[in-house]
Amino acid sequence: MKLTLTRTASLALLTLLAVSCSKDDQNGPAAPVAAEVTQDATATRDSHLALGNPSGATANAAYPTNYLLSKTQYAASYHRDRGIPNWVSWHTSTSWLGTTPRQNDFRSDPALPSGWYRVGSTAYSGSGFDRGHNCPSADRTASVADNSATFYMTNMIPQAPYMNQQTWENMESYVRTLVRAGNEVYTIMGQYGTGGTGNNGYATTINSGRTAVPARVWRVMVIMPNGSSDASRVSTARVIAVNVPNTNSVSTSWGTYRTSVNAIEAATGLDLLSAVASSVQSTVEARVDNGPTN
Repeated sequence: MKLTLTRTASLALLTLLAVSCSKDDQNGPAAPVAAEVTQDATATRDSHLALGNPSGATANAAYPTNYLLSKTQYAASYHRDRGIPNWVSWHTSTSWLGTTPRQNDFRSDPALPSGWYRVGSTAYSGSGFDRGHNCPSADRTASVADNSATFYMTNMIPQAPYMNQQTWENMESYVRTLVRAGNEVYTIMGQYGTGGTGNNGYATTINSGRTAVPARVWRVMVIMPNGSSDASRVSTARVIAVNVPNTNSVSTSWGTYRTSVNAIEAATGLDLLSAVASSVQSTVEARVDNGPTN
């Protein structure tokens, strides 16, 4: 629980995955959401940092490698020099889900401090990597504004297409089934290391060196029934941690990559559940989930 930030399959499935939140380069007409979401009267929109700020990020331009972006839809720690977020944290319940179609309006983020380089919508073009969402488009379908906010480039990392569109999408879809079953989920997603393998082979950077390609992509999901005082309920929550290589040669089964929160913290230097009681952290962060994956 450290406090210092330290840092080939067929692409015919692209069309099938057109409404995927994790998928990036579908720039045609936005596809409709398949079915209306039944709203749970107990579902609320809670703080995206209710379980903690993993790196102690602040909205202070003097700290360009750990700059806090606080949006209505998610919170993120942005790394100016890598051109990607260190981590993104968001809360999901049925109050965030609706029938809004995918907006596909990829764009630079005006919320970055003046004078900082802003990654643009075409920065990943021809790179062989997807503009991979952190907070997924399909987790934010209650309104156009909510969905559109997920397409800021500060919410993207270069992800290997096969991993992004299959392994990652399978995991994201599964988590939304849990939300629709009456749960709320806190998710923290991030990356570390340098160098991934996309459609054009191995690369450490894209966008003329302005955007780093991470070696690993991880996610921590805390799942609990809808309720209140969420940080105090983590002891009874299901906590899933995954850590996936950023390559096209990964399994479609995301459960293969389950690990412990402790292992991710050791690799990144983050404190992922810092608002949770230390005694609870020591227990839940050591576990490796073995529950269902679909």
